[in-house]
Amino acid sequence: MTEGTAAEAKEAADAPPDPEEEFASAAVEPSRPRLLGVLGPGLISGASDDDPSAIGTYAQTGAAFGYTLCWLPLLCWPLMAVVQEISGRIGRTTGRGLAGAIGRHYPRPLLWGCVLLILFANTVALGADLGAMGDALALLVGGPRLLYVVLFAALCVGMQVFLRYTRYVSILKWTTLSLLAYFAAAILADVEWAAVARGLVPRLSTDEGWITAVVAVFGVALSPFLLFWQSAQEVEDQRVMHRREPLLRAPEQADPALRRIRLDTAVGMGVAVLVGLAIMVTAAATLHAGGTTSIGSSAQAAEALRPAAGDFAFALFALGIIGTGLLAVPVLAGSAAYAIGEAQRWPVGLSREPREAKAFYGMLAAATAAGVAFNLIGIDPMRALYWSAVVNGAAAAPLLALTVLVASRRDAMGDFTIGPVLRAAGWATVALLGASAGAMAFLAFRGWAA
Repeated sequence: MTEGTAAEAKEAADAPPDPEEEFASAAVEPSRPRLLGVLGPGLISGASDDDPSAIGTYAQTGAAFGYTLCWLPLLCWPLMAVVQEISGRIGRTTGRGLAGAIGRHYPRPLLWGCVLLILFANTVALGADLGAMGDALALLVGGPRLLYVVLFAALCVGMQVFLRYTRYVSILKWTTLSLLAYFAAAILADVEWAAVARGLVPRLSTDEGWITAVVAVFGVALSPFLLFWQSAQEVEDQRVMHRREPLLRAPEQADPALRRIRLDTAVGMGVAVLVGLAIMVTAAATLHAGGTTSIGSSAQAAEALRPAAGDFAFALFALGIIGTGLLAVPVLAGSAAYAIGEAQRWPVGLSREPREAKAFYGMLAAATAAGVAFNLIGIDPMRALYWSAVVNGAAAAPLLALTVLVASRRDAMGDFTIGPVLRAAGWATVALLGASAGAMAFLAFRGWAA
């Protein structure tokens, strides 16, 4: 047996059980599939969507408006699930990530415009998230915030570069448990559950602050970097699961594959929504009820919880910021590296050895280092977060439009183009995101003109 053949055999032996086989066997054993074995890219995407930046946004919304916007995260759930399912289907069907699929069917200037927007937005978000993690640890144990920022960045890059892919994905899955901290914090807060129930009924407003809050929540819930991560991880899983092929080459795998993607993304985005709602409710019960209607960051939200909900709730909230940051930072850096790498047609993938994908891993490290630099040079993290939200808001609608277009093309997807229901839901989400971006632009222009 040759060295290469032996290595491939070992990798195949180390590969975890394929969750799609759970679906294929479900007709024979009704007790299957096992949920935890099925969840993967969708769960990690959903959990990473609740990064420290999103935590700050949800907390600010709850502090400013109390329970009245509790309906908003729930409205986002089906939209998020549709968006991620479409992206996941592209990766599973074509064997390419989103940037690779766009580059194959659309002009390169269009591809690079999208990629550079994602790179800029992700780098700024990395800076804001690393800063929030450093702040949270400094609140918990004291010490130098900037040192913690550097150490967190080094830890995230080190795990991506040096851990075997299957082990790394397992760590990311377990890290999603950090989200339980926000449900515990909500339980410890003195929540008016009757007011929460009333807040689930939508009430519209033309108030500028209300519109800004709605746009901000849409921006963090439907972050475009998740599109790149979801599709790329479907491709990664195909590479690791040696029993899988892209559906264009193995159409017999389609039924369990598409059912698995739908369940994975629905549950993953549901987790993201429920965590966001828990944060909003906790902030409403403590900060808003105590007269605090404005906060500057997720770390400030944790500190503000201490007088109202006690030291334990404060510690849980702060630990949640660190845990979600450890999940989100690799996803932000990884999605930027996937986008650049696929646009450049580099060998990409966390399942590759570093020597096989030097440029990809270099881009991942560079994006994280740029996020660290935002903190070291003293850029205001809240201003950075604002501009990240602006760029994400501007990029989300056109990126999603391209995603729906690719998923609707027979020359890209073969017999697995998305159906009319997914297509209509995708275009409805594009319209909503476009309207949100338009509202953001209008408010910015009105503020500038004034």
